[in-house]
Amino acid sequence: MGTGRWHEDVLGASFERLELPLGEDGEGPVVATLVRRRRSPNDLLLHARGPLHGVDVLYVHGWSDYFFQVELAEHLERLGARFHALDLRKYGRSLRPHQTPGFVDDLAVYDEDIGAALDAIAAEHHGGPRRRLVPMGHSTGGLTLALWAARHPDLVDGLVLNSPWLEFQASALGRAIVTPVIKLGARRNPLAPMPAVDPGFSTRTVSATGEGSWTYDQRWRPERGFALHPGWLAAVFAGQERVAQGLGIAVPTLVLLSDKSMLQPRWDDAMTRADVALNVDVVAHRALSLGAEVTVRRLHGALHDVVLSAPEVRDQVWDVLGRWATTLPR
Repeated sequence: MGTGRWHEDVLGASFERLELPLGEDGEGPVVATLVRRRRSPNDLLLHARGPLHGVDVLYVHGWSDYFFQVELAEHLERLGARFHALDLRKYGRSLRPHQTPGFVDDLAVYDEDIGAALDAIAAEHHGGPRRRLVPMGHSTGGLTLALWAARHPDLVDGLVLNSPWLEFQASALGRAIVTPVIKLGARRNPLAPMPAVDPGFSTRTVSATGEGSWTYDQRWRPERGFALHPGWLAAVFAGQERVAQGLGIAVPTLVLLSDKSMLQPRWDDAMTRADVALNVDVVAHRALSLGAEVTVRRLHGALHDVVLSAPEVRDQVWDVLGRWATTLPR
């Protein structure tokens, strides 16, 4: 349940946030944070006929990340949706000094965060007719939302996954080899530090301080990511195994991916037009395990977060989203 008070967000006067208290865990008090774009009556009139009219979109970020993709919110609302983003517990706006950034030992824990967000969104509609819900998740957020949608089929009308981390980079075989070691570490010391594996290339492709064009808070999206822990990685591997077994999602699902990956130890300028985090071919194959109605769209030159790619790639993303939206059941 939220506090009921919306405040101006760090993104400026066009956005506002609502803190969602979630009780306590082993590290103390926990919150999630819901973010929405302020809308005027004129906005409502302009977008009333869009293909996403009457749809709530709830966006969930990836690992070592938070919501700052303002252009995504604007384009989805132009399509008629009401857009909200959720900073999960221990990420971004929700991260507190006493917490281990990003840590959970089971991705199903986020059911509480998502449930609180949906309650707050429903309260905005003042008991009106049920609106359609289309969650949208990036990377680990995409994995989290796919699993959530499979557990809550009655709540979901469509699903959009932006480079979802559905499978280990080295494939299911690689995951099967590594999993026993990770599980053992998770049992012995779930919060043990693991070797840093992020060379900072993803940040370099996105940040205006590198080859990218985006400015954001690097406390919440650090250059080389949060520290990894075996308890968290075991939770991710368990989620990926559930996807591999087949989730049976019945609603239309759109998976957006780059057309190529560049997973290598040395910087190459071509990384500015590739996914440097995931093996997109492995993810594209695993996407077929999501359900019966899956559209996989490969975007030439896209980054890992496709909505932070070059302008011409983002234009393709908005076009794909608009056309896919027309396939949703009404």
